[in-house]
Amino acid sequence: MPIPNPAPDRTDDNLQRTAVLLMAHGSRRAEANDDLVKLAKFILSRNEYDIVEVSYLELVEPTIVNGGRTCVHRGATRILMLPYFLSAGVHVVNDLKQFRQDLANEFPLVEFILCPHLGLHPLMADIVLARLNEGLTTST
Repeated sequence: MPIPNPAPDRTDDNLQRTAVLLMAHGSRRAEANDDLVKLAKFILSRNEYDIVEVSYLELVEPTIVNGGRTCVHRGATRILMLPYFLSAGVHVVNDLKQFRQDLANEFPLVEFILCPHLGLHPLMADIVLARLNEGLTTST
């Protein structure tokens, strides 16, 4: 599902058009999948990337490969593949690398960059503390 694009088309100094491909596991629960769409809209609103697509490992469309294809069809020459995963499980360690390779083989003139998963980034402590505080203020 292409995300509406409020940002103007841009290219960087290397004449590359960079896209962001957000990758999540996928859920049978639609509300869980909608979170990734909302995140994509937040990222678009920052006007740093003019192509932001969502994709899912399983259970939901678009698949990661189809999301990558959409980025290419929208004109991307470089795609930042961001795993929206907290832990480096089998999907992050093995599966996502294979999807990156499959896309690179299909589109040899496009650069596919597999970015680090969310994991234990130092800012994660800020998010956890904020959620803990929210729990205190909303508890009954």
